[in-house]
Amino acid sequence: MRSGKPVVEVGGTWTIFSVRGIREKAEKALQAAGAGKATTRSVDARAVERLDTAGALEILALVGGGPDAEVMTKDQAQADVFDVVRKNMCVAPPERRVNWFAHWLEEIGRNSLHFYTQAVNLCAFFGEILVVFVEACLQPKRFRINAVIQQMYEVWIRALVIVGILCFLIGVVIAYQGVEQLRQFGAETFTVEAVAIGMFRELGVLLTAIIVAGRSGSAFTAQIGTMQVNQEVDAMRTIGLNPIEWLVLPRITALVFAMPLLAFWGDMTGLLGGAVACTIYLDFTFVQFFDRLRDTVGVWHFYTGMIKAPVFGIVIATIGCFEGLQVRGSAESVGQLTTKSVVESIFCVIVLDAIFSIIFLLAGV
Repeated sequence: MRSGKPVVEVGGTWTIFSVRGIREKAEKALQAAGAGKATTRSVDARAVERLDTAGALEILALVGGGPDAEVMTKDQAQADVFDVVRKNMCVAPPERRVNWFAHWLEEIGRNSLHFYTQAVNLCAFFGEILVVFVEACLQPKRFRINAVIQQMYEVWIRALVIVGILCFLIGVVIAYQGVEQLRQFGAETFTVEAVAIGMFRELGVLLTAIIVAGRSGSAFTAQIGTMQVNQEVDAMRTIGLNPIEWLVLPRITALVFAMPLLAFWGDMTGLLGGAVACTIYLDFTFVQFFDRLRDTVGVWHFYTGMIKAPVFGIVIATIGCFEGLQVRGSAESVGQLTTKSVVESIFCVIVLDAIFSIIFLLAGV
């Protein structure tokens, strides 16, 4: 007590590295001494050896200090620190209530702008790939055949099992559902056409594209993204190698060739699944199934699916490589952009499939 007024004496080191937990201990000491924070307006800091703004803020908060808080310091430097802290102390603004409709509109605007930016960047990336491809065509030695073959092994040979199994099962499902529904009208033999047209025109190539997007597209993003994190792509640019030519072009080329082969494999396994189901539920033989298929299903149903396949391959590979080159900073970014590439690839594949369906409908095929 000084002149009937409580004074808090502080000393030692008051810096950002030493003030953690000190306020709680000091408040307990003040309460034990009968001088609560609300009645304390003066502080004697002449014994303080080291002080920074964090320490000054703790001292002022400890004594309930504001602009009128009386602080005794040992020199002008400490007094200046307290003055700076007091001038910048303010009451926290009240929490702003967010209008849900305004927040919803803001999210829509932000996502729309992000979608537009992403689309522009992807188109620019595709244009850069076209330039590199034309240059490579003018100088065929720039094509890395070994890299293309290696990528084809990864995206084609190693994907045959999963594509075959899934398309086989889808063929079984279509045949079973077709038999159950068409039997009500005595038209269960049309199950053959349902399986064949569904697999040839849509499901075979679409399922294959979705599998490839989740398997190979994500692998492209993860591989290139890891190289980005390890600064291998920057090293390639430093020594004069174009990452588009060395990393992107072989992957796109491999997937463009592999997608029609995988789609054909998916169509055949889907038909096989449908034939197995029909032999069980309709007492068809395999010969009868494929004879009816040959007689009733036109070849253009097969071609429409094959036309889509290389386009889907270009889209999946381009998006996968593009997102891989967008990786920055850490392994967390690799995971986020890998997920993003799969979602974008599947979205674009479905949109393109709808566009192809409209075009083929207008063309009468």
